[in-house]
Amino acid sequence: MARSRLSQAEARRIALAAQGFDRARPAAARDIRHVRRVLATMRLLQLDYVNVLIPAHFLVIWSRLGAYDRGCLERLVYGRGEFTEQWAHEASIVPVASWPLLEHRRQAHVLHKDNPLRRIRNRNKYLDQALRQVQQNGALTAHDLPPVPGPRRKPGDWHRSIPRRALEYHFARGSLAVAKRLPNFQRVYDLPERVLPKEHLQRTVKKPDAQRQLLRTAAQALGVATLRDLADYYRMSPREVDPLLRDLEEEGVVTAVTVDGWSDRAYLSAAAKLPRRIEGASLLSPFDPVVWFRPRAERLFAFHYRIEIYVPAAKRRWGYYVLPFRLGDQIVARVDLKAERKTRQLRVLAVHEEASVDRALCIESLAHELRQLASWLDLEEVRVTRHNDSARHLARVTQEQEA
Repeated sequence: MARSRLSQAEARRIALAAQGFDRARPAAARDIRHVRRVLATMRLLQLDYVNVLIPAHFLVIWSRLGAYDRGCLERLVYGRGEFTEQWAHEASIVPVASWPLLEHRRQAHVLHKDNPLRRIRNRNKYLDQALRQVQQNGALTAHDLPPVPGPRRKPGDWHRSIPRRALEYHFARGSLAVAKRLPNFQRVYDLPERVLPKEHLQRTVKKPDAQRQLLRTAAQALGVATLRDLADYYRMSPREVDPLLRDLEEEGVVTAVTVDGWSDRAYLSAAAKLPRRIEGASLLSPFDPVVWFRPRAERLFAFHYRIEIYVPAAKRRWGYYVLPFRLGDQIVARVDLKAERKTRQLRVLAVHEEASVDRALCIESLAHELRQLASWLDLEEVRVTRHNDSARHLARVTQEQEA
């Protein structure tokens, strides 16, 4: 696509198409091939197991496919030698071919200054023993290691035991890989040579070449992006990425373009598509690549988004677990959702429309999407808490659609 200037609407369509939203959700039953296609399009899937609604990475797939068997993702990622878990954006699912590209990151990993492992006695001996147990006895979970006292938990802390931190350290360093996940989402660790194809373990890539390839992949996954957008996809340093990006320009992999309203230069991937329209609607996970880099979401959609899980309740503006709602190529609303599994209800705790939105179209589309989501989650009812005009309107439309 030879372009030197893009409108904001064109940039939005390119960005959404790069993430697979130019395709309608499949009409037939979704199978493992559909899930594979989504992962191949995105290049990585950030993992997040907060279960207020459903773990976020499952929702990312649903946003693109609609109702699918979550077991397809599990079967595809674990045991087939096609994908693996690795630190990429954050903890992510990536193609196994990305393993050698991330070796420089594994080598650079050190314990964070606040990691409790730093404060246990004989730390190195304990870490060596943990690795030796895997080598001798096979795959294990954190529960299979001997417990070690850790620091006292502070209110609101996410709990990670010392054994879990030890295994996570070896995972980050590449001494261990994730063989599978248990039904409670707990990781099962094993040696990489027992989990990953030999060809990827034996391949070595120098850091600049690896970063260049990761940057190329990020450009394809984003379609059009600034330097900081591209660096963020694989959590690279913008300073390190800058000269590599110029290399990709010379190769024709990306082209510098101007996007109306963007203060920073943008780069258009040679693989980018510019559809005439983006159809359909979808709720987006807080960790969807479309919105995970908040400055990019603001530039693309004029959508200011912050997840407020860690914000005290009295200070929250939108809600605890708020999802953006996409309609066409716009983000038109945000919805605070919770799955009440005991009562089998999908609770809508709050809904807020963006400015200048066609309310009737927005609410009707949102009501339909919520009913589809509830059905996929095996919930029987969408229950709307009536706090504002939008919520009351949504409650009426939802009742009408269910009647």
